[in-house]
Amino acid sequence: MRSIGEMARSSGLSVSALRFYDGAGVLVPARVDPVNGYRWYGPEQVDEARLLARLRRAGMPLADIRLVLAGWSSTDSELVRRLLQTHLRRLERGLSDARMEFSTVRALLDHRENPMAPPRTATIRFTVGAPELAAALDAVRFAASTDPELPMLGGVLLDVEGGSLHAVATDRYRMAVAHVGGSGDAAPRAQITVPSALADAMRALLRDGGSAQLSVAGNHVALETGARQAAGQCLDHDFPDYRRLVRLPAGTRALIDVPAFRAAVATGPVRTAETPEPGAAPSRLSVLKVAGDGTVAVCADGDDDPDSVAVNREFLLDALAAGARDQLILEFGAPTAPMAIRRTDTEDTFSLLMPVRLDT
Repeated sequence: MRSIGEMARSSGLSVSALRFYDGAGVLVPARVDPVNGYRWYGPEQVDEARLLARLRRAGMPLADIRLVLAGWSSTDSELVRRLLQTHLRRLERGLSDARMEFSTVRALLDHRENPMAPPRTATIRFTVGAPELAAALDAVRFAASTDPELPMLGGVLLDVEGGSLHAVATDRYRMAVAHVGGSGDAAPRAQITVPSALADAMRALLRDGGSAQLSVAGNHVALETGARQAAGQCLDHDFPDYRRLVRLPAGTRALIDVPAFRAAVATGPVRTAETPEPGAAPSRLSVLKVAGDGTVAVCADGDDDPDSVAVNREFLLDALAAGARDQLILEFGAPTAPMAIRRTDTEDTFSLLMPVRLDT
């Protein structure tokens, strides 16, 4: 017999998903302890759970999955084949409808011309303290995308306007924003996306302190510190309007001691969830909630508080490290809203982590 935790590890389904499927009558444990309520599964149920996980990833409705599992256990292959074929036709119809809608959206996109960044024609120069720019790059670099299918996210956006520079990076599942003040030409706003490799080369120049000068001419960007320079081409893509993405309603804030909280996250319980990327290994999640005394707890298996928020544990540890402070503020909105990791000394440098649903 396997415990629910062992069943989760063997099947790829999360503990909360197994509880849900038990309650829905789809995958009922072989035995439930009458004293403590612990669920126990038979060895033959591992294959059923894996089959269930595959069917859910394929989007099959629970009512059909219940019949597939019943037919599977009774070797009723004809029923199973008919259900699979019916669902496949449903998916094909849905894909056809989605293609039609996407074609309409693409046509609308082709007819609108509203690039976020203004054309870069004049040379723009911006001077900033090297330590401050180094800190800004350190605060956001971890969130840059490595997905080759989304090249517009494969770097760090430098957004210069007046006496301010914002550095921004995102991979869709997390976003980091950092602000640093400086001085520059009285020019219109300039937004350039620096490839990750060039951003790393720029960061390497900023180790000796002093000041640094950022210059942009057309699609060429350079950073100079004294006699040294890192230069190259900007990414030839428009970065999404990050300002719209960071407009979040106010949430519950909790001040955390970063070293202690990092240790709690690194050693605390985790749950597994399927990643949205095909073929990727399941992600490991930390489930967080704000306790009554204002502290943030890492929830154990079995704690299904509806107000808890699940986030990718690796991403959370990266964001805590990038915060570079002994104290940070965690801000929680709804369980489906991004969780913010903010500094105590500024509102302009922060990270956002997208939550992960636990009930699928």
